[in-house]
Amino acid sequence: MSGGGLAAVGGGSLSAFREFVAGSARLFVLTGAGCSTESGIPDYRDENGDWKRARPVMLQQFLTSEYTRKRYWARSLVGFHRMSAARPNQTHRALVILERHGRIEQLVTQNVDGLHQAAGSQDVIDLHGRVDVVRCLGCDRRVPRAEVQAELVRRNPWCAGLDALAAPDGDADLDAVDFAAFDVPSCVACGGLLKPDVVFFGENVPKARVERAMDALRRSDALLIVGSSLMVLSGYRFARAMAELGRPIAAVNLGRTRADDLLTLKVEARCSDALVYAVGDAGGLEGPPLRPGL
Repeated sequence: MSGGGLAAVGGGSLSAFREFVAGSARLFVLTGAGCSTESGIPDYRDENGDWKRARPVMLQQFLTSEYTRKRYWARSLVGFHRMSAARPNQTHRALVILERHGRIEQLVTQNVDGLHQAAGSQDVIDLHGRVDVVRCLGCDRRVPRAEVQAELVRRNPWCAGLDALAAPDGDADLDAVDFAAFDVPSCVACGGLLKPDVVFFGENVPKARVERAMDALRRSDALLIVGSSLMVLSGYRFARAMAELGRPIAAVNLGRTRADDLLTLKVEARCSDALVYAVGDAGGLEGPPLRPGL
């Protein structure tokens, strides 16, 4: 559907969405790729929840194939320039306002871009990790991605000047490149394999991270899904758990979600349109206020 479509479970609209937000004192907010597309970061799926492109690299491929690692880091070297230049959009800023007014019990994001924190959100669970951190799989040492990026460029100056279309999560579409020539650095401390500190497809979200999020969900009185199709279990589990608790669930997403049959309310609109309308002039944004006198 188009960005202006307003379809909602139970016949609601943006006005119904505003009422949902205003009537929830402790929101559990789960964000996905649709939250960051207006910051220039592409998403993975179309409006039917299907892949727009080839499936991302799987963990086992990354661990066992040197060529896969070279291909991954070469594409990432080029794509990270755009990823690191991305800035928060109105969706991120509206969620900061909700947090400052004490409306968010917990913000959990499936994104790895760090834009919620850049916007000013204070309590964020990065469910799938952060792309701006690199972890050694040997000694568990973590370093800023900027350090690894500088080393990648130093070793592969021929690749640093390439340009390509941006792909999700700092990837880039590099065609006709000999990845075999790409030089991937190892951990300076132990010589181990380096991997972005993100959860790859085929990899489990750390148990402690999930438990912390579930504890917060049980304290919440409603679930708000922003820009996620929930096609992967790591996000869908929260909708399923909230439904089992018998508490309301609202979603803002362009297209189908895996949890459509669990939703109390669904608005098909751009995330920023819905969130700015709900928050309104509580933070100087366009639209009606969150509630009178806020």
